Amino acid sequence: MSYSPPDPPREVPADIASKLDERSPEVLRQIARFAEELAEHREREERLAEKEREEEIEERPEDLPDDVPSKATITVKEINENRYYYWQWREGDRIKSKYKGPVNPDE
Repeated sequence: MSYSPPDPPREVPADIASKLDERSPEVLRQIARFAEELAEHREREERLAEKEREEEIEERPEDLPDDVPSKATITVKEINENRYYYWQWREGDRIKSKYKGPVNPDE
């Protein structure tokens, strides 16, 4: 082990490196544990987000238009005694709809 202090990685901002240099070995070990736990948390979040994106791609119906989110469901609306399919989803407090096509009476 060297008798001179280690050089911080280039990615560590100088102000953080100087603050770390002022801390005791005990606090530095606590910071290291925190940093490791934080890194694991972020990696887990990234894995979950990636899994969610993959599932969204897999679940996306072929006939779903590009401007309709994959969470949309198909609903039937009756207008003037005619039935129509609509894509429907929630955006915040509002419910959005997009026309899909007429309901086939033979189905």
